[in-house]
Amino acid sequence: MDIAVARLEAWMRDYYHKVDHDIGSSGVRDLSMAEFRGLCGFELSELDPMMFHDSESYGGERLRAALADRWTGGDIDRMMVTHGSSEAIYLVMHLALEPGDEIIVLDPAYQQLHDIAAARGCRVTRWPLDPAAGFAADLSVLRELAASRPRMIVVNFPHNPTGVSITAAEQKEIVAIAAEAGAWLVWDHAFGELTYTAEPLPIPLGYERSIVFGTFSKSYGLAGLRVGWCVAPPELMARMALLRDYIALYVSPILEFFAEQAVRNADRIVALQREHAVRNRRLLVDWAAARPELVRLTPPDGGVTAFVEFPGQPDVVRSCRRLAERHRVLLVPGACFGDAYRDHARLGFGGTTAELTAGLTLLERVLREDAAGA
Repeated sequence: MDIAVARLEAWMRDYYHKVDHDIGSSGVRDLSMAEFRGLCGFELSELDPMMFHDSESYGGERLRAALADRWTGGDIDRMMVTHGSSEAIYLVMHLALEPGDEIIVLDPAYQQLHDIAAARGCRVTRWPLDPAAGFAADLSVLRELAASRPRMIVVNFPHNPTGVSITAAEQKEIVAIAAEAGAWLVWDHAFGELTYTAEPLPIPLGYERSIVFGTFSKSYGLAGLRVGWCVAPPELMARMALLRDYIALYVSPILEFFAEQAVRNADRIVALQREHAVRNRRLLVDWAAARPELVRLTPPDGGVTAFVEFPGQPDVVRSCRRLAERHRVLLVPGACFGDAYRDHARLGFGGTTAELTAGLTLLERVLREDAAGA
């Protein structure tokens, strides 16, 4: 292939469905249908009149309207429904960029946010988040990088995999930097609704060259829906619709029904998931603080992942494999986000408290065994 293997997805393909305890994923606890119906107050019988008919290229009108009410002040013309945010990323990277364009992307980053562009012949410039500074975003570095007038700046806060975020003032500065460069600002909002240290950031609607991705997978517990959304200028969305004619055409109206229920009841769903995540975040932070010789982490500002350093471990990838294959615990090695992070791992705390506790117990066992064997 002329595109790099998606390391994270390859790792998940090998282990995600073969473990008992998941402390590697980046989403909150999955909801059951019964829980989902209880939170949203609908009955499955409401599906009975539905015809198995095509949906629309931009998404069904009811779901687009619900999403627009939540995110764009009711402006449906800037909203597209997609197969997760991954389809939106693919479409945007093919249509907003040309070979030879420069994009600036956070480092570390979700691989799809840069390697699709790289495969198209774009130049990828990294905006590094410094582990020694707790992965804090240094906007002065971004400003220096953007002096070259890149075609696109790609960010996601709260950040995957570190969980760090920025202030509202810093968000405004990023928008200003993109505007000065005349660049597309791609804002991945996957974790945007789930925050702990500050109120959620708004999506940057005021900048005419902003593109925003969202998903029901991370903060809602509805990963299996595979539904996402994209806010973009109408002229770009029209081109996205033409390209998706060759890929997926539209999202199933059955999935759109459930997604509409979710977005109309999003505050209730996210509040429940946040309450659960707050408890697990405290458990993780306390666990790490009690084991400084094994684990170092910066408490995440949002999302349900931390990017954990394992000092003194000879081979974190090997440890993660052993954890999965011998103990049936999923942990994602930092190498999935780049070779510079081979001493890190993405640790997800969005699952049940029992799952997190069991996973951490087995992780400590493997880390101590591997450190002793070094």
